[in-house]
This record gives sequence, C-alpha cells and structure tokens, in this order.
Amino acid sequence: MATIPLERHLLRARDLIDSRYDESLDLREMAGTANVSTRHFSRSFRRVFGETPHQYLVSRRLERARYLLRTTDRRVVEICMDVGFTSVGSFTTSFTRHVGITPTTYRRAHAAPSSADHIPLCVVKAWTRRPLDGNGAIREDSTPARD
Repeated sequence: MATIPLERHLLRARDLIDSRYDESLDLREMAGTANVSTRHFSRSFRRVFGETPHQYLVSRRLERARYLLRTTDRRVVEICMDVGFTSVGSFTTSFTRHVGITPTTYRRAHAAPSSADHIPLCVVKAWTRRPLDGNGAIREDSTPARD
C-alpha cells in the first residue's frame, strides 16, 4: 500500500485555508486535515510554503480584504467581518502592518479594480515562488523538461 507524501497532505490543509479563510480555523483542525500533529504540521507547512499556517491564513484574509476594498463600496467593518477578523482594531493593525497603509487609505488610493484583479494573488505567489533545492518543495514537474 503506497503512502501519500506529506506535501500532498499539506496541500489539503492549504486548500482548507483557501476555501475557509473567513471562518475561525485553528491549528488542530488544519493539522488534522494533513493527518499530522500540530507541531509537525506547523514546522512542515513553514518549510514547504515559506510561512506559518497562521501567517498564510492572515495573508489570504488580507488578500480578500484588499480585493473587496478595491471593488466594492462596502464599509470597512463589514469587510473586516466578512474576511474572518473578529475586531476592526486587529484588522486595521494587521492590514497596516502588511500593506503599509490603513484600509481606508488603501481604498482611496485604489478606487477601481485593476487588471491584476483577474488573477488571484495565491496564483501569482505560486507562479513566482522559487523552487527549494530538495527541501520539500512541491513540484509538478518531477523530471526536467528537455528541449
């Protein structure tokens, strides 16, 4: 019976975060999706994806918040709650730390959707990620392409 590589389990956990970023997800639930202990999950997730599960979750939430700020006229507090934050203060602090400006300032500076709004940030990140040298990077091209 073949075993499933850890990286595939980690992809399931990342997919869980991507699809349920607006919910209250805890480390135990994410690790359960990957079928490993919380400690091993957190360490392995960081090694493979370059950030902790919590950092990845916050990144997804903020990515969605930026999109909603650019493309809707909804209030900041509504966007905050819709993307999974439970307080406007923690949302504003996280947003400012990651983006460099407050959500309101961001909205004023980006009043309309850009052409990049058609490409999800997670796709851009995956496309531009440098492959790790045998340290567990997920690669779909297991053999080098030949010209």
